[in-house]
This record gives sequence, structure tokens and C-alpha cells, in this order.
Amino acid sequence: MKLKSLLMLAGAGVLAACVTTAAGLSFGNNTGDYPNDNECDDPRFTGGGMASSLSVDNIGKDATDCQTLYSAQRIRLARTRAQWDVAQCQAVDFGNNSSRWARDNECDDPRFTGPGVDEILVPADLRADAADCRALCNAGEIWLK
Repeated sequence: MKLKSLLMLAGAGVLAACVTTAAGLSFGNNTGDYPNDNECDDPRFTGGGMASSLSVDNIGKDATDCQTLYSAQRIRLARTRAQWDVAQCQAVDFGNNSSRWARDNECDDPRFTGPGVDEILVPADLRADAADCRALCNAGEIWLK
């Protein structure tokens, strides 16, 4: 995949590289809290090279790690709403409600993405927020990455 680097201003006159693929996928820049640690911290992606805790604050802010892992096929873009059928929710093992954040009307399970997912996702909430995640999946507000 051919890459081109675009330069853009990031903040108060600081120049940062913005990496974009020939297909138009922008990896952003390296202005996040955890760049160059060999883990992708951008929650738009999923796969074995992802950081264990993800935050929407890191969208487009870990370009080098994410681009390297994407090129090595260790991560991929997460599914979009258009790639998910609500009927697929019936086959998901949602687990239980053992998360301290269970029943707060947000899905805290890091397997999911979408507008109904909490901003910060941690491994401890994997299959631990069943009621919220099931309801939001059935409503089409979340889907498996």
C-alpha cells in the first residue's frame, strides 16, 4: 500500500506529519499520549496489535504504530454500522453484569464500537456489561468491532 505524508498544523504552530494511505485512510499524527510504543491506541482499529485500554481521545493520534501494524495486517479497521446486521446480536455471548459500570446505559465491553459505547474501554469489562450491551446492540447503537 503506497503511503504519502501530508503536513498539517497541529496546535500552536507545531508541525506534525499526517499519514494517509493511497486509499484515503488517514492514520493522523503522533500527538497522542502513547505514540511509538508498538501498540495502536486508536479505537477505530481492532486486532492483535491494539493497546489493552482505548480512549476516543486517541483517534488519529498514534499514526506510526497504527500504520505499521495495519501494513503488517496485525490490525484492521473496525466494522461500521453498515457492515453489521442487528440480527447478528442474537449470536453474541454478552456475558454477565459484573462490571462496576453495568446498567449505566453505555456499553463498556471493549469488543464493541458505535455511539452507545463508553469513551474508555478496558479489558476488565470484557463480557461484563451484558444488559447494556445487549440492549444497545439490539437497538443498532453498537456492534462488534
